[in-house]
Amino acid sequence: MEKQGYILGFWERGPGFAEGLGYLPQAMSSKAVTAGLVSAIFGCTGPALVVIASAQTAGYSFEQIVSWLFGIYFFGGVISFIMGLYYKQPIIGSFSIPGATLMGVALYGFTFNEAVFGFLIASLIIATLAATGLIGKVMRILPQPIVMGMIFGAMLRFGTGIATSVVDGPIVAGSAVLAFFIVPHFLGKKFSPVLCALIVGVIAAIATGAFAGNVEALRYVPPQLFMPHFNPAIILAVSVPLAIIAIGAENAQSYGVLKSQGYTPPVNAMNFICGGMGFVANSFGAHNLNLAGPMTAICASPEGGDDPKDRYAASLMNGVFFGGFGLVASFALAFIEMAPTQLIGVLAGLAMINVLLNSVTEAFKSGRCKMGAFFALVTAASGITVMNIGSAFWALMIGVTISVLFEREDFNALKEEKSKN
Repeated sequence: MEKQGYILGFWERGPGFAEGLGYLPQAMSSKAVTAGLVSAIFGCTGPALVVIASAQTAGYSFEQIVSWLFGIYFFGGVISFIMGLYYKQPIIGSFSIPGATLMGVALYGFTFNEAVFGFLIASLIIATLAATGLIGKVMRILPQPIVMGMIFGAMLRFGTGIATSVVDGPIVAGSAVLAFFIVPHFLGKKFSPVLCALIVGVIAAIATGAFAGNVEALRYVPPQLFMPHFNPAIILAVSVPLAIIAIGAENAQSYGVLKSQGYTPPVNAMNFICGGMGFVANSFGAHNLNLAGPMTAICASPEGGDDPKDRYAASLMNGVFFGGFGLVASFALAFIEMAPTQLIGVLAGLAMINVLLNSVTEAFKSGRCKMGAFFALVTAASGITVMNIGSAFWALMIGVTISVLFEREDFNALKEEKSKN
């Protein structure tokens, strides 16, 4: 049964794979490749270390950790490729970093097969809520200023990361920042500033010996399928928190980022594919799949392409790099600490400059729900964790509550505008 604009009543229609493939040669550019690469590098360094640390805390083996990494990266890349190609939007699949952090404590005492059961239940919750259309209805009534305030607050640490990275690594990070401004001035606007920063930063890191690794640790370990072991105790400890984090924090960030760049995100489809594809990834040990706020921000910004309709190519490139990282996860474990953190931090911050500017502008330019937007901003920026749920989720809850109670006229006006659109 179909409704206008939807498939099966909840899955939003898109331009389709044929149109996405046909337009791809025109959409592909150096900016798309660079944004896809930079976003993948960001997602494959620090976040991977979080997963590894959590898995080691829970007492899991090297082989289980490799399979976990394969699940989140390979199938996260598949989401980027499928959604980007079908919707022609820079929709990036990934996993929850706060969720991975939570797992280190929540999984202690559970076997890896019991953990897989908990992960599967979380994906089932997400897919079911998306199929009912409930997620889409909630997201569409959220006031845009509050969502944008949350986005700015959540992403602000990447902007400040430019400053801290330069202080911690003045030669590597400082060279990247200088290249970001100076090289495009001579080569023209069509040459990606972030690509300039990446190339110069890598050269500086090599020259200063900032790369280091243990080559002897290299060995290939294939991913494995794991049978889930039923344990009801893990549902409240793992499944429910993971589902809340994925829907209310992670996917909400990506939704807000895409809206801020002028896209119409397919919110039900985005959540459903995270739950559905998550089922497959969970079987390999992945804790969850969701959309990536920071990486979406990189690919959806002007750094991903001059024309917004071309930026989906960046998500495809991200999918290729992300999925490739998953395939060589066992080798990647030995190399992941090679890249200097200062270089990754400064590249992520430079790539998100335009998103930060757009988000803070959209949060306050209308003058409506400004107190809700402000408290969403500062809550998200605070990085607080309450009941094992990160600050982005609480930013939305606090911002909406304040606007409903004290800015009801603004809240209702924005809700009415959204319903007309």
